[in-house]
Amino acid sequence: MEIYYFWFFLFAIFAYFIVTDESVAKAVYYCSKIIQQKYLIFRWWLIYNPATPWAKYSMYRRSMKLAKELEKELKSK
Repeated sequence: MEIYYFWFFLFAIFAYFIVTDESVAKAVYYCSKIIQQKYLIFRWWLIYNPATPWAKYSMYRRSMKLAKELEKELKSK
């Protein structure tokens, strides 16, 4: 139970510095934006990089769907 007090105390000190010092608040804001951008870059890389299994699967799925649609269209003509 004492560990909760430690984390609360640490968070309280951190919040105090954010509220009292504008430069610390700006630094926290910019750091959160950097972390967000790094996450978005990683997510984009994971989804669209052809070397990842997910991208290979999604490309295969889209290609097969298009092939079935084209095959159906050619058979109907």
